[in-house]
Amino acid sequence: MSASTARTVRTVRMARTGLVAATAVVAALALAAPAIAAAPASGGSASTGSAAPARGDHRATRKAMDANVEKGVVGIAVEAKDEHGVWKATSGVGDLRTGEARSAHDRFRAASITKTFVSTVVLQLAAEGRLSLDDKVDKWLPGLVRGKGNDGRRVTLRQLLNHTSGIYNYTDDDDFQRAFFLAEGFFKNRHRTMTPEQLVGIATKHKPDFAPGTSWNYSNTNYVLAGMVIEKVTGNWYGDEIRHRVIEPLGLHGTKIPGTDPTVPGPHSRAYSKLAETTTGKTYDVTEYNPSAANSSGELIASPGDLNRFYSALMRGKLLPKRQLAEMKTTVRVDGKRTGYGLGLVERKLSCGVQLWGHSGGIHGSLSEAVTTTDGSHSLAFNFNSDWTGDSEAIMEAEFCKK
Repeated sequence: MSASTARTVRTVRMARTGLVAATAVVAALALAAPAIAAAPASGGSASTGSAAPARGDHRATRKAMDANVEKGVVGIAVEAKDEHGVWKATSGVGDLRTGEARSAHDRFRAASITKTFVSTVVLQLAAEGRLSLDDKVDKWLPGLVRGKGNDGRRVTLRQLLNHTSGIYNYTDDDDFQRAFFLAEGFFKNRHRTMTPEQLVGIATKHKPDFAPGTSWNYSNTNYVLAGMVIEKVTGNWYGDEIRHRVIEPLGLHGTKIPGTDPTVPGPHSRAYSKLAETTTGKTYDVTEYNPSAANSSGELIASPGDLNRFYSALMRGKLLPKRQLAEMKTTVRVDGKRTGYGLGLVERKLSCGVQLWGHSGGIHGSLSEAVTTTDGSHSLAFNFNSDWTGDSEAIMEAEFCKK
């Protein structure tokens, strides 16, 4: 997003990564900016669910989950995996109408976590010699990135993947926000199909944020373009390439690239948003939504267990050769010494010194985190089924630092 963690209540917290935001409403769409830093938020309370018996010590994580629900998060589904085994837990509710608890097996919109999957495929293609990260965008998408000072002949694929391209973030566009993030526009357009060409066209109506390679700014447009490059190189829809190269080999049975399908496969909870520029007011059920407006920047659906399996396999070298994994982990510093952005992969250091790799995502009614340690031995993934409040940092600190 514009160099963005969109400025939704939650994106404001993400702003410490250098991601700027626009209005509180775009919590709905960080379409996934990395929620690299989060601060406690206020809100109402909700009931807590029960956790499966833990083989390790996850008491601090449970406490952080419940604290989030007490402060207004509707519900949370969590899975942690370490040397002691798998721990699944829930807190809060999955359906405000019925009061039904969240399920630890829930599938949800994982938003910008999509970016790591997309980057993985691009890097696989690089390992196969079918493209180079130093290729210019124009080599694969001639003439597409033009106008208002934009020039695809100057932007490399690497700069798309690490957000140093300078290309404007289309989800920061005022008209786009009114059409998809505010209540009137959302309900009018929730089934509207947007093509990647249309999304790039929105971005190129704006001047670049900076010259390619001279700064850093989170932009969903970069990953829409990356998805288009995958399609040009392979001749296949980017979602099919992810399915063939990542989802099926890892057995990620709860993971899907939905395209224009507005539904979430079961089991799943309802998803809730304020669809407003404030965090108060009416709460809307936004579960049904055609995610083509997110496209390859953020349309993934997944489960906590699948995300843990994916990031652990990635860090263990099961998806990329050593050279390409090293490229992915080469970061641009975006939050002092604690946070860096690689090629679709966020690096962060917690207060106790633990280094984590992963990504976060935010889309209508859904905020998610998925992280793992450098050796892939300890992984954590969780989802909030509401998008206007939440302290994800506290849950990560609790799980890995036990506080």
